[in-house]
Amino acid sequence: MNKSNGGAGLAIASMVLGIVALVLICIPYLPAPLGLIGIVLAGVSLGCGKEGKGMAIAGLVCSIISLIPTIFAIVVGASFASILGSLVH
Repeated sequence: MNKSNGGAGLAIASMVLGIVALVLICIPYLPAPLGLIGIVLAGVSLGCGKEGKGMAIAGLVCSIISLIPTIFAIVVGASFASILGSLVH
């Protein structure tokens, strides 16, 4: 099996998942798994070889950018829940 073809396919999949995660960032719980899978695929693709390297980097960047607001929302939500919990008692 040729490693470069697999790397290019993984790079394309990573880029597509990153873009879809960015587009669907308004839908809760959807960008996080898409972004995480995109990051994993980009990492594997970058380890396979030079073919598809640009697409793998684009997928990695898009996936990371889509995870930033998701992590921020989780932190803000947890803080808000903690504040509400302290007000109830």
